[in-house]
Amino acid sequence: MQDIYTMPIEELVKGSRIALNVCDHEVDLYWKVAMDVLTVIADNNRRGKRTFMIVPYGPVGPYARMVYLINKYRISLKDCVFVNMDEYLTDDKQYIDIGDPLSFRGGMERVFYSQIDAGLNVRPENRHFPDPADPGRVLRLIDEYGAPDLVFGGVGINGHYAFNEPPEEGEVCTNEAFLNRPTRVLAVSRETRTINAYMNASGNIQAIPKYCITVGMKEMFMAKKVFMCMPRDWNAGALRRVLSGKVDCRVPCSLFQN
Repeated sequence: MQDIYTMPIEELVKGSRIALNVCDHEVDLYWKVAMDVLTVIADNNRRGKRTFMIVPYGPVGPYARMVYLINKYRISLKDCVFVNMDEYLTDDKQYIDIGDPLSFRGGMERVFYSQIDAGLNVRPENRHFPDPADPGRVLRLIDEYGAPDLVFGGVGINGHYAFNEPPEEGEVCTNEAFLNRPTRVLAVSRETRTINAYMNASGNIQAIPKYCITVGMKEMFMAKKVFMCMPRDWNAGALRRVLSGKVDCRVPCSLFQN
């Protein structure tokens, strides 16, 4: 079998069960995600249906484009329920301060909710984050609202989705067991802390929290549709493994081949 790291992309995608959409530039990906997300919302609005989504804080790029399109075309988010994927935690496994520059809760307020015109915004009571004091709440929301219409988010350098880090070296874990992991508190892997330090903390790995809470793969797999966003050069290795590598929980997004 030809090496998935060297084969031409045309060959790589032939047998993949994941659809690949390539954009010319990084910003094009952000516009595409924004338009696809808002198409789901607008279609549901026309049918008088609620929209229920699991959303990321990063990549941040789609949010400015969503804000522009929402305000320009008056797309109402009043009937939306948004559950964010994850958040950093302190060493005692509580939320980091919302004013911390690394806080996803603070970031969503800064780049998204505070920028939407009055009367169009997601209602405050419908803006959710996984809670270390009540991790079961996400599954209860799915029980209440049904399957999420869409999950979108970035893919980690180790192929993770949200903060669903792959099993540690030597840890015994089947794909089925990994897919059954719900919202939970866990340690952020060294790979993830390193790349996030590069992106968000000028390379200072000590600034990146050691713990997080994440919506689990259990909840992600309940969604009707999943978008995996890979806008950066360092996503290339994971992209190839996710598209056509072995389906293995050690590359969590490869599980979406199924």
